[in-house]
Amino acid sequence: MSQHSADPAPTSALATVADRRDWWRDAVIYQVYPRSFADSNGDGMGDLEGVRSRLPYLRDLGVDAVWLSPFYASPQADAGYDVADYRAVDPMFGNLLDADALIRDAHDLALRIIVDLVPNHSSDQHEWFKRALAEGPGSPLRERYHFRAGKGASGELPPNDWESIFGGPAWTRVTEPDGTPGEWYLHLFAPEQPDFNWDHPAVGDEFRSILRFWLDMGVDGFRIDVAHGLVKADGLPDLGSHDQVKLLGNDVMPFFDQDGVHEVYRAWRIVLDEYAGDRIFVAEAWTPTIERTANYVRPDELHQAFNFQYLSTHWDAAELRSCVDRTLDAMRPVGAPATWVLSNHDVTRHATRFANPAGLGTQIRTAGDRELGLRRARAATLLMLALPGSAYLYQGEELGLPDVVDLPDEVRQDPAYFRGAGQDGFRDGCRVPIPWTRDGSSYGFGSGGSWLPQPDGWGELSVEAQSGVAGSTLELYRSALAVRSEQADLGAGDRVEWLKAPEGVLAFRRGAFVCTTNTGGEAATVPAHGRVLLASGEVTVTDDGEAKLPADTTVWWIAD
Repeated sequence: MSQHSADPAPTSALATVADRRDWWRDAVIYQVYPRSFADSNGDGMGDLEGVRSRLPYLRDLGVDAVWLSPFYASPQADAGYDVADYRAVDPMFGNLLDADALIRDAHDLALRIIVDLVPNHSSDQHEWFKRALAEGPGSPLRERYHFRAGKGASGELPPNDWESIFGGPAWTRVTEPDGTPGEWYLHLFAPEQPDFNWDHPAVGDEFRSILRFWLDMGVDGFRIDVAHGLVKADGLPDLGSHDQVKLLGNDVMPFFDQDGVHEVYRAWRIVLDEYAGDRIFVAEAWTPTIERTANYVRPDELHQAFNFQYLSTHWDAAELRSCVDRTLDAMRPVGAPATWVLSNHDVTRHATRFANPAGLGTQIRTAGDRELGLRRARAATLLMLALPGSAYLYQGEELGLPDVVDLPDEVRQDPAYFRGAGQDGFRDGCRVPIPWTRDGSSYGFGSGGSWLPQPDGWGELSVEAQSGVAGSTLELYRSALAVRSEQADLGAGDRVEWLKAPEGVLAFRRGAFVCTTNTGGEAATVPAHGRVLLASGEVTVTDDGEAKLPADTTVWWIAD
């Protein structure tokens, strides 16, 4: 099934992106969800050639690297997170030559490419799993997954009480080659996503080979999906409770955040460090505390881990300050940079989250107050980009896109939507293809419509509509990233100096730079800390050295 690779990228191909060591410590990394970014062939589905055609836009936006969600060969039971072949590109996205051209073009534009890696589970169409089913009980291939006999008089009950993140039992019973009900296999997500058994040495060998395949292609790093889930507790013990999804992020589970996972990443780090170009690993690790997240970024393991605690924090000055402090305090002992993120392909866009009352979670079904949400989102972005460390942007947030909360049921494709008692299943709302032009088929996404319907009026939020328009969200992002790259006191580091501020206001200094954010519902009077570099809204500076900071507004200052 694997396609033939292009020749490995020569070291010189990385020259334009290897000028600065430790680039990842203060990088701004832009997530591309390929099926929703740009469609080059008019089939309604985004593809690698579409991404490649828009790389100059990302260069001009001012980001340092591009993270691509999965484009591997897949039946698409979970939007590509069910991988059938880790060394092949799914035909809907192109082929390996397209991937090679994208990587090379990105490097020519001084952009780095990070690809998704899905090591917790494969597709049920992966050759290993298909052979495991066909060969029946006792097959050596079954040892590479978690096959178990069921409980009950005739094995009719699941091997334990674990529940799928997508709802229902985490086990599915197979029909054996002779037609009889047989063993069960573990899938923490959809039944089409059987979990690998990372206690089996062949699994580790295979993934180290996959790492080398893509490193030889020239990628600059890997975002590791479900990085906390590879290793399961010995004996797969019962959890002893129901509604287990509600416990995620609050407790160490027998199937998540087990200490043995760190041995996997130490072995991977050895492989990565053999390659030139300062390449990196980024963990998607949902852990109970930021302190446990820090375990994944110790010096001999991964480089970064997503800060989901920050993403989940309410628009509240005290809560935000506490999260920032806890994050910096946790990362400092292991020497890793903090990361900051507000949106991604799995959560409601922050322009919509902040449009709704606090406490509704990260998947929200109501549009809320659109004007309020956008104002807070702009302020939150400037706050995030002022913090020390690395920041992640999700495609379209630079346009101020809201979640599409009113998609008809018949067009939804999130597998969790169709399963009870799991995730809310409303992730399609943040995955609607982004608008590039005011008019035309799918607002410039492609010539043949889009795989999820776009709202009326999407064109007024497009790149075309906002480019060159003073005060637009797109121009705010462009200006913020330009200022961030120019100011020596922004970016890398591990400390902020908090300044006295009115209730509801955050203020901190980093060298000659000061960031002030008003999270309150009323305007606040604050000191003018020099010259205004950038603001998310109108700020009035008086002759007596004070400034009127509107509600839900951030301003960047620089000492004169």
